[in-house]
Amino acid sequence: MDSIIHQDQLAHIAHDYYLSKLSITELSKKYQLSRYLITKSLDEALASGLVSIQINSPMARNFQLETAVKKQFGIPHVAIMKDADNPGQDSSSIIEFAAEQIQLVLRQSHIVGVTWGSTVFDVVDHFHNELRDDLTFTQFLGENMKYNSASGSTRMVEKAAAKFEANYLTIPAPLYVVNDAIREGLPQEPALRRTFAAANRMDFLFCGMGTVSSIDSIPQWTQAKKEIFPGVDFSDIAGILFGRPYDIRGHFLLPEADKTLGVSLDNILATPRRLAVIKSKFKTDAALGALRGHMITDLVMNESIAQRILAAAGFN
Repeated sequence: MDSIIHQDQLAHIAHDYYLSKLSITELSKKYQLSRYLITKSLDEALASGLVSIQINSPMARNFQLETAVKKQFGIPHVAIMKDADNPGQDSSSIIEFAAEQIQLVLRQSHIVGVTWGSTVFDVVDHFHNELRDDLTFTQFLGENMKYNSASGSTRMVEKAAAKFEANYLTIPAPLYVVNDAIREGLPQEPALRRTFAAANRMDFLFCGMGTVSSIDSIPQWTQAKKEIFPGVDFSDIAGILFGRPYDIRGHFLLPEADKTLGVSLDNILATPRRLAVIKSKFKTDAALGALRGHMITDLVMNESIAQRILAAAGFN
């Protein structure tokens, strides 16, 4: 009888977790068990066959094209999804695969940098719930000022942390600060020291890729572009990554006059894994510049985007 009761409880816990989408903490409160015992119960339900997980993945990859991109740009990790028969499914395939890949890297990570935007929002939304007390998500750049958007900077780290019941750290200050003294002093403020200390030790970060339109979509920045990017010819900007503009040759355009509040470019580029997700063919130039500049170590996209990038690079 005890075994039947135990199996019944395992079934209820598994049902609430996998189907009702309750978190580990919520399950712990509901069943008055520690989070450790809840996790152990879920593992037992899988091991015993009470729960089975079947993944019907429609996501096929073009390995030949991946090899070509790796060889052309010297990037170690590339995933290129085959184009779907229905073009409307391309974006969802990229997002689903990116979420799976990122979640695998997260299992080997402890301090993870997160940016913002609809692509990052969609990726985070596709994460599966896990319990990771030893994981911290952090902003490594200031706030993009999209306070009314669910895909703003601060909300992204909160959203990601909630998926793993992990810790998160924020930078409640603007992405761009034109006053040099203020920008240089802010990281030393008590409210921000902990975030900057963690962000300077990131072992992984993931992001989307921006363009000039990313800046133009935020009134505060578009009205002050000449102050934020002094001396920059905006026609030279191929993309915006880590808050900084760069050209199609892969050169950041503000090495001496960077108004970005956040971790230094040197420290960002020293992060061992830097994964970008591209789901729009209109970001070909942004992707090409980032690849040429070795700004990222990992890239997820589809065949159409990859072929446009290689064509723009003159690859035969």
